[in-house]
Amino acid sequence: MPVSDVELIRAWDQVLSLSGVRSGDMVTVLTSDNTHPQTLRCATISAASCGAVVNRLDLPPINGEKALSRDSLAYLGTTPLTGNRAAMAALKASDYVLDLMTLLFSPEQQELLESGTRILLAVEPPEVLVRLVPTPEDRERVATAARIFEGKKAMYVTSKAGTNVRMPLGQYPVVQEYGLVDQPGRWDHWPSGFILTWPNEGEVEGTIVLDKGDILLPMKSYVQSPITITIKKGFATSIEGGLDAELLSEYMASFNDPEAYAISHIGYGLQKRAFWSTLSLYDREATIAMDARAFNGNFLFSMGPNNEVGGTRSTPCHIDIPMRNCSVALDDVHVVREGKVVEELHSASRKVAA
Repeated sequence: MPVSDVELIRAWDQVLSLSGVRSGDMVTVLTSDNTHPQTLRCATISAASCGAVVNRLDLPPINGEKALSRDSLAYLGTTPLTGNRAAMAALKASDYVLDLMTLLFSPEQQELLESGTRILLAVEPPEVLVRLVPTPEDRERVATAARIFEGKKAMYVTSKAGTNVRMPLGQYPVVQEYGLVDQPGRWDHWPSGFILTWPNEGEVEGTIVLDKGDILLPMKSYVQSPITITIKKGFATSIEGGLDAELLSEYMASFNDPEAYAISHIGYGLQKRAFWSTLSLYDREATIAMDARAFNGNFLFSMGPNNEVGGTRSTPCHIDIPMRNCSVALDDVHVVREGKVVEELHSASRKVAA
């Protein structure tokens, strides 16, 4: 159900406070045609209440004539900032950018972060934002998972459905998403609550079997029958199954880009307030399905770009697939067993770190 401005402003107050917004900071709210008006209104009020100098930068949408979906992640690559020197100058001069537009997987975003600007993406419906407002506990839970990754050489994922894949690690950094931009040059997404990295290029080998109830994004659909994805040298070489496999295959083929089939980011969900079942409860055009990406115990893997962490792959096709009931191990340490986070391990790591 809808939320009041009061509740959404309180949520923004918490996020901005934990992110360190202070009086005199330059905050730019980045918007476009699909920006939710209540989110914009409440973000602006909250930032101004902090004493920040608030600006709004509204940019026209692009790529609509190329995308097969209205989802903001359905076609990546160029952005409204591409070649836009004036807009880039304004954002670089900002301490914080509140991205209510969806600026992702672009060299412009990386350039802004390298300048020290902090970027917080927030494009889910207001009721999702309020339900999943970030907390210090979310931050510590994700940081604990990041410590488990330290020194690990490979991620192994298996499932009773038939998944059996090895993903060597070490080439790319581990990324923590907990919904706060509490350090200069940090990007995050509200809502979130998961840990991810990218496997070594060209080294992923094995089979991933998507089972009934796993989720395809940006299609925003639950898999109805198994899909078998064979992976060799880091690329999906075949996608087999029934109608769901055909739909996924045709969507990816429409980009006419071999790099679309590369394994991109991998990780697992840690957000206990996110739910696998919410996908069917929201208008498909109103949400980008962050519940699906973050729910506790999922295994989330992606196909497509890696330029977000300094790679050279910038394909416009980006597929996220949250899976249930998988077991995930880092070397010989199981962090998820059959879709359940190994809470004892995470609690022990937290105590050791403390």
